[in-house]
Amino acid sequence: MEDDPSKYTANLPTPGIGVGLRSPHIKEILATKPDIDFFELLTDNHLAEGGHARQHAYAIRQDYPVSMHCVGMSLGGTDPIDYEYLAKIKKLADELEPACISDHLCWTSFEQKHAHDLLPLPYTEEAINYVSERILQIQDFLKTTLVVENVSSYLSYECSTLNEWEFLTTIAEKSNCKILLDLNNIYVSQYNNDIDAREYIKNIPLNLVAEIHLAGFEDKGTYLLDAHNHEVSTPVWELYQEVMMHNHSIPTLIEWDNDLPPFSTLMKEADKARQHQQSAIIDNTKIHQDNFSLA
Repeated sequence: MEDDPSKYTANLPTPGIGVGLRSPHIKEILATKPDIDFFELLTDNHLAEGGHARQHAYAIRQDYPVSMHCVGMSLGGTDPIDYEYLAKIKKLADELEPACISDHLCWTSFEQKHAHDLLPLPYTEEAINYVSERILQIQDFLKTTLVVENVSSYLSYECSTLNEWEFLTTIAEKSNCKILLDLNNIYVSQYNNDIDAREYIKNIPLNLVAEIHLAGFEDKGTYLLDAHNHEVSTPVWELYQEVMMHNHSIPTLIEWDNDLPPFSTLMKEADKARQHQQSAIIDNTKIHQDNFSLA
């Protein structure tokens, strides 16, 4: 009999701000011990036994909580679940004791051929049932609650019968997983596919959200590319502030994967996120005080 997945937990660091760990920054991080709440490892870069990447992960973990962000589970793929890949993830997780393990609500391979991209799914009841079952099996193997991220999209399926937030929320509820809410991806999808980003975040139950991702896109003229190579845009900060007004305790991560800037630039972005959190706390306190005075 399989374990009850509801007993698994995803214990992210206490509310705070993290940044994605990238190898060019590791030497500086280890030397300066920056004031950051957690680091996110791109798991697939650290799966090989031994070597610098694995040693760097161990070194960072000595001083900081970490989360593990994966790109290869292919949660919506039709290939069989890759248990050899999951075994490597589990071994690394046993060693690092991460706050959570996450991957994307997408498919990445077909007939063992890897796209090296995060390909979106059709939003249908059939896909919900199929993906939820795969997530349950993966959680049972890893013995943890999986945190699942919404991806950016550049097209939509004619067969979709649901909107994305209904699809994402229902999968989280059926599989007892949590949501990694990427606000940049939502904004990119709004521009590319004419969805309503504010309606999206309004309808996501924030009690299911374990983490938020913030990143920058690249404007290609006719579409936005989720390139993670710029500062967080003003519209995405506005979405973040809106989420913070309803729940300012959700751990938040700054992602920057391409055209890496100095680490100080990532710290400035992290400081902006922290300022938004603090601003939301002040505003919410004032609202509660005003309501108390009226009563």
